[in-house]
Amino acid sequence: MPVPAARKPEIAAAGRRDHADLAARAAQGDRDAFGQLIRIYAPMVHGILLARAPVSEVRDLMQDVFTLALERLGTLRETDAFGGWLAMIARNRTTDFHRRNSHRRTAPLEVDVPVSDPDRAQVGELLAAIRSLPETYAETLMLRLVQGMSGPEIAERVGMKPESVRVNLHRGMAMLREKLRGDDP
Repeated sequence: MPVPAARKPEIAAAGRRDHADLAARAAQGDRDAFGQLIRIYAPMVHGILLARAPVSEVRDLMQDVFTLALERLGTLRETDAFGGWLAMIARNRTTDFHRRNSHRRTAPLEVDVPVSDPDRAQVGELLAAIRSLPETYAETLMLRLVQGMSGPEIAERVGMKPESVRVNLHRGMAMLREKLRGDDP
């Protein structure tokens, strides 16, 4: 059986080089290059934020992440590390959000789910279960299950080793199955 294109190492390496080139051009003021980076990395940022912040805040936090990235792009030393750098900005923005709002009580997942819609209710329960996992696993599962990214895509975008992504997905899925079955304490 042929290997899918996204899994071929030479294609993944070419993608990283292209992204590094876009980041270098964006750092020099090329707004079109930055726009392309936003289109490429928006699903990753969305997944990270969804794993860590209330759903109602994700849109605003996404805007904050990309605005901050644009402002600080000149400080990025290695443009081939753009994905990992952007992922860290997203994680830091959620940490800042929680610090600023620690005095407010919010539900772990703010989803307006009508009782008459069992499918939406199940989606809300699934998202809540994923978000209740340790952040490393929740983030990787959000990128895989919600954003539809493959393991190699996650590794490339976030700057992780493919083996680490595989381990996170495997362990995270096992933990998620236990939670959904009600096997955890």
